[in-house]
Amino acid sequence: MSATPVESSRFRTWLLEGLSDMSKHQKGQVEPEVTHKGQRWWRVMCLTGVDYFSTLGYQPGIAALAAGLLSPIATVVLVIVTLAGALPVYRRVAEESHRGAGSIAMLERLLSFWKGKLFVLTLLGFAATDFLITITLSAADASTHLTENPHFASALHSHQMVITLILVALLGAVFLKGFLEAIGIAVALVAVYLALNVVVVVVGFWHVATAGHLVTDWTNGLTAERGNVFVMIGVSLLIFPKLALGMSGFETGVAVMPNVEGDPDDTEEHPAGRIRDTKKLLTTAALIMSVFLIATSFITTVLIPKQDFEAGGPANGRALAYLAHQYLGGTFGTVYDFSTIAILWFAGASAMAGLLNLMPRYLPRYGMAPHWARAVRPMVLVFTLVAFLVTWLFDASVDKQGGAYATGVLVLMSSAAIAVTIAAHEARQRKWRIGFGVIAVVFLYTTVVNVLERPDGVKIGACFIAGIILVSLLSRLARAFELRVTSVDLDDMAARFVRDVASRRIRFIANEPGLRDAAEYRDKMQQIRADNDLPPEDDLVFVEVTVRDPSEFEAALTVRGHVLHDRYRVLSLESSSIPNALAALLLHVRDVTGCKPHIYFEWTEGNPFANFLRFFLFGQGEVAPVTREVLREAEPDRGRRPRVHVG
Repeated sequence: MSATPVESSRFRTWLLEGLSDMSKHQKGQVEPEVTHKGQRWWRVMCLTGVDYFSTLGYQPGIAALAAGLLSPIATVVLVIVTLAGALPVYRRVAEESHRGAGSIAMLERLLSFWKGKLFVLTLLGFAATDFLITITLSAADASTHLTENPHFASALHSHQMVITLILVALLGAVFLKGFLEAIGIAVALVAVYLALNVVVVVVGFWHVATAGHLVTDWTNGLTAERGNVFVMIGVSLLIFPKLALGMSGFETGVAVMPNVEGDPDDTEEHPAGRIRDTKKLLTTAALIMSVFLIATSFITTVLIPKQDFEAGGPANGRALAYLAHQYLGGTFGTVYDFSTIAILWFAGASAMAGLLNLMPRYLPRYGMAPHWARAVRPMVLVFTLVAFLVTWLFDASVDKQGGAYATGVLVLMSSAAIAVTIAAHEARQRKWRIGFGVIAVVFLYTTVVNVLERPDGVKIGACFIAGIILVSLLSRLARAFELRVTSVDLDDMAARFVRDVASRRIRFIANEPGLRDAAEYRDKMQQIRADNDLPPEDDLVFVEVTVRDPSEFEAALTVRGHVLHDRYRVLSLESSSIPNALAALLLHVRDVTGCKPHIYFEWTEGNPFANFLRFFLFGQGEVAPVTREVLREAEPDRGRRPRVHVG
């Protein structure tokens, strides 16, 4: 039985609920109304911590597979890069981009026109890779903890794919219902999870200390395998890209910055308290994670046999849970498993929230998103379906998704390092510029090595980039004839021109400015009068549009009036598109005066298709028919529609 029209209407209303509320994203950043409201920094740290700290669920196992006995030393290298590289970079990002837009917004300011838009779309592709793989990888690791639990292994071991898909579907269902960033839940999850990890780490070190041969066996094996300490450090540097997942929380750390409370006297432009407390958030999270990374890599390497880390082994993807079960019993181990599952699932929720906040910051402002993309629920459905596809392609495997996740993380970190290097250069801070430049080189090296060794990451990233660019351009094409002007403001002289001609028939001449000498305006006026049989007594006002950045989509329109050569009245406008600006002006004049204006054009020479491409890419081309089409879409009533004449 097919749905009735009423049922379809209700479903559409439910699906697109909040569409009008999302329009505030079109201006770019979503800013709180009162800057000093928010949460204490340590509570917000837990919100980013569900992403950052949850990597303990799989990072020790990934490190053991990548580095073997060298895992603790390689992890120390990771921690050094984290504290000396990533942390200073993102502390600077917090200063430069304090509205939560991160390094992408910093780099967006450096490039204009289409190259800037395409660059941002590319970074958004890698950001989508980061967030979506966070969802799928976290769900896959959560299902691993469930299927490998001794109490459920026999019943669930062969159903990891199904469980992963169920977890992803559950995440999507929660967001369809309506998800609020429950910082309180994040605080509870992080507190319990870290407390359980402290217990596991302490017990692990106790067993290492009471069985002295374990450390001896490890050091002897390491020496036999790698030789001297310099070789170990060198190999650790080469292995480091495979461990880069241990730095995955920094981008989320600056994304949640608007939730930090700050000081009562903070302003939107200078939120000193918020910046200070965000730096505390980033530093504290990095220090906590660094301690846990070193401690867990050591105890898992020393206490767990190498073969147990391999695919299908009991410690694969769940090294700390393995130790919890082995040394603290099934009850504690099961509690640890469910705590890990909860924080991993919530990490996926944090990533979904990040996606839903990130895309509306850019795509609607570029005109590169369909109207329904401003509503939450359709985007949740899209992201959930993509997550299903990624889970299926990677067979719900943590190890297989590690490369794609690391690629997204490292590209964003590299872009952040480049952004702060440029910011330091512009601020003439030579020491910081050199330091950040070195960090950028390290991250770029790490990214390249990771891509070469694990090309799956850049492949999936390229798919996201291609998909975003294709959908964005198709959306921009479909919305090409929208009005695309948010407001029209006439200065005093322009308003006077409009009032003067409103007493008679309002006639405008569309003029492409050239030399702007008296002969240009005289000849143009004579041509228009002759082509359209206009009597000499009719008032004519020139309208000229200058295209500044044709890649922009929506903007306010400011109209300035000028009297040139003591006789020619000219309205000058700046816009990203000539036809859309002219249509917006005509509709505004009609609404202000109550009179239907007329505008006069000359035909543009050249191929119509080439002229349309000029309009689409550069905001000009065959102006007359496009202006008429924009007016037709904006005003369906022909009786109220401004008139377009072409001679």
